[in-house]
Amino acid sequence: MQFDDQADLDSSQVEDRRGLPGGKIAVGGGVGVIGLLLALVFGIDPGLLGLAGGGGASAGPSTAGQVQQTCKTGADANKRQDCRIVGVVNSVQTFWSGELPRRGVRYSPADTVLFTGRVSTACGAASSAVGPFYCPGDHKAYADLGFFSELSSRFGAKGGPFAEAYVIAHEYGHHIQALTGQTNKVGNDRQGANSASVKLELQADCYAGVWANNAVKTPQASTGRPLINKLTDADIAQGLDAAASVGDDRIQQQAQGRVNPESWTHGSSAQRQQWFTVGYRSGDMTKCNTFAQ
Repeated sequence: MQFDDQADLDSSQVEDRRGLPGGKIAVGGGVGVIGLLLALVFGIDPGLLGLAGGGGASAGPSTAGQVQQTCKTGADANKRQDCRIVGVVNSVQTFWSGELPRRGVRYSPADTVLFTGRVSTACGAASSAVGPFYCPGDHKAYADLGFFSELSSRFGAKGGPFAEAYVIAHEYGHHIQALTGQTNKVGNDRQGANSASVKLELQADCYAGVWANNAVKTPQASTGRPLINKLTDADIAQGLDAAASVGDDRIQQQAQGRVNPESWTHGSSAQRQQWFTVGYRSGDMTKCNTFAQ
């Protein structure tokens, strides 16, 4: 994945809270709130990863606001992980801000929040153990960049820049679902291989693929050129590998030595790869109607 060196990055789309203290679990929240959040978001069962309780603590010297100081151009995105996340967020939002109005839906920008350890959100307080997530309460995506190392060391993903891009694009897929009303289809149907929760997650994977297809075609307003000017087959393979690593069956097999489809909330490794591929090959969000399957 290669960014246009001369392109400007819009770091205002990323809120850098790294190194700042996190918040306490909200009254009435705790595992119930965050567990529901996870059931609707990324693909990792909170019972498998655990949630930290009590107040948060900063993780080393504060780097808060660093992306605003250091992430200026595509060249920075090609060199630094945090700037790369800024670039991906910029690319994803540029695409959807043009695509959704074509479908009759107004696009509302959503910030990504980088944090370390713990973070307070409109959905409650979360620890970094939950992985990246989208909070529909404040329309923000949250990520501790340490997760991407965990993706490799704990879940066996090969990693790489586009594995990170897939994760971020998946979270923005949930933002698209919130804007289009798809999130409301879940209701109480939150577990099982054919549940609405699984279908919601697979649709977010498909939307991530749709963005990937269009990333090298979508011009930035400032340059008239795509921010990402190169995606290779190897990049897409990184995304597919990351999708497989967070499949319910893969996580369950690793954590408990058996697979129980009745408790799935996000879909199997094969399903997650399949729907990312549907989006990537078509580049068309109308092909992502997982609820019709």
